[in-house]
Amino acid sequence: MKAPAHSLFPRPALLALTAPVLLAACSLKPGPLEGLRSGEYWGGDVRSGSLTYAEQPPLGGPYNALWQACGTYTAPLFNEYAVHSLARGAVWATYDPSLGAEGVAQLRGLLEQPLSKKAGALPFILSPLPGAPQPVVLTVWNWQIGAERPDDPRLARFLREKAAQNVAPESGLGCQGGFRGTRPALP
Repeated sequence: MKAPAHSLFPRPALLALTAPVLLAACSLKPGPLEGLRSGEYWGGDVRSGSLTYAEQPPLGGPYNALWQACGTYTAPLFNEYAVHSLARGAVWATYDPSLGAEGVAQLRGLLEQPLSKKAGALPFILSPLPGAPQPVVLTVWNWQIGAERPDDPRLARFLREKAAQNVAPESGLGCQGGFRGTRPALP
């Protein structure tokens, strides 16, 4: 007996064709985060004085005993203090000074967003970095991503997937009470 044309049940051939597509769509995972850079720094290497780093901005490495206080800055920072803040679990967002006030405000808005309903925003440092490899760079301990614009969706994904992991060596200590100064302007 033939099923009526108005049957609520799909025909076996149609089911065989659509089932793999539906199953694949349900198991979609985002691919790798394009442009992600990583490092292999352990932390705990406290030094004094001016330090040299392999990356700009640094992904980790030795740092000064004093950390950079969280907040928004309008001048470049000392890497040695900012790296210590990375070790304490902060996000360091750097931008090319040509980004403009609107772009900086957009980047700050991204950093101030809570990661979830249960978790608040991550502690962050926002500062200009002349000569940065890209106009916007987000860094957490051992992870970094750059973008041309502050509205690049990879930046929010980076915060959710890498920054929220909280794998910094001094994670959870925050960056309150740290150094609030900036680098002196070069002549």
